Amino acid sequence: MPLQLDPRKTALVLIDMQKGTLAFPLAPYDRTTLIANTAALGEAFAEAGGLIVTVRVAFAPDRSDLPPQTIDQPMMLPPGGFPPDWSELAPEIAALPAAVCVTKRHWSAFYGTELDLQLRRRRIETVAIGGIASNFGVESTARDAWQHGYDVIVAEDASSSVGAELHAFAIASTLPRVSRVRSIAEIMAALVPAVAA
Repeated sequence: MPLQLDPRKTALVLIDMQKGTLAFPLAPYDRTTLIANTAALGEAFAEAGGLIVTVRVAFAPDRSDLPPQTIDQPMMLPPGGFPPDWSELAPEIAALPAAVCVTKRHWSAFYGTELDLQLRRRRIETVAIGGIASNFGVESTARDAWQHGYDVIVAEDASSSVGAELHAFAIASTLPRVSRVRSIAEIMAALVPAVAA
């Protein structure tokens, strides 16, 4: 089925496109490619009049608000603590005209934030998601968006992870169960007919 997006009812949600997470060894799309692709998608949404949402993950300097559960594989933390700019968005993403900016402390941009409220107030029906990491923040946000009743699109080449195999598994096996997985070219092309209508 061809993708058609009404930008008045569609939001682009960019997950954790910030200095700290962009320093991870990303694959299959490296830092430079991921920034370029997400920025291009953001510019297309801005031009079409769509809503842009930026999401960042941030914690208190003393890490007191980190999830406290005991787990087998704890979160990757920078040695010596979070640098002061760890949660700053990449300049190319910060330059986008984001109407909503969300700070989260879990994988999903919905959990413990006002994202759902902000989307519903703006009568958003569809969310397009990209960012870091395909199988963590992107996938968790896509699952929650689907559970909240939104149509979900995942921008495959505007998402990346800390291993190509992790990205591939999410894209092939889990995300198609809660979303439509498309390229940024397909998503941008889908915005054009809606603008002309």
